[in-house]
Amino acid sequence: MKPILLAVISAQVFASVAFAQTDEETLKAGKRQFRSCQACHGLEKGDNRQTGPTLNGLFGRKAGAAADFAFSDAMKASTIVWSDETLDQFLASPQQAIPGNKMALGAVKDPEQRAQLVAYLKSATAP
Repeated sequence: MKPILLAVISAQVFASVAFAQTDEETLKAGKRQFRSCQACHGLEKGDNRQTGPTLNGLFGRKAGAAADFAFSDAMKASTIVWSDETLDQFLASPQQAIPGNKMALGAVKDPEQRAQLVAYLKSATAP
C-alpha cells in the first residue's frame, strides 16, 4: 500500500510542477495575445481608452458596468457577468455573444489563443 501512496503523491507533485511551468508559458503567450487588444483597452483602474473600457476588475463584473465608459445599449442590456467561460465565448464571437456591441476586434478563432488571453487577463486585471 505504501508504494502506491508514494506513487500517487509523486505524480501529484510532478503534475503541480508541470502545471506551474505551463501556466507561466500560458501567461506569456496571453500577454502576447493582448497586444492586439491594448490599442483599445487598458489594464489599470481608470484607464479607459477612447474606444474601449479598462479591463481592470473585469472578472465578476457585469458586462457594460465599468465606471466612466460609454457602453453600447447592447452591452449595458446584457446579462453577462465576466468569467473565464463568458469571456471565452465573447472572444470567440463578440457579435454572437452580445449582438449590437461596439467592439471592433473580430473573433479570436483559435481556442488555445483565447485560453491564453483569458488566463493572462485574469492575472493582469485583478483589482
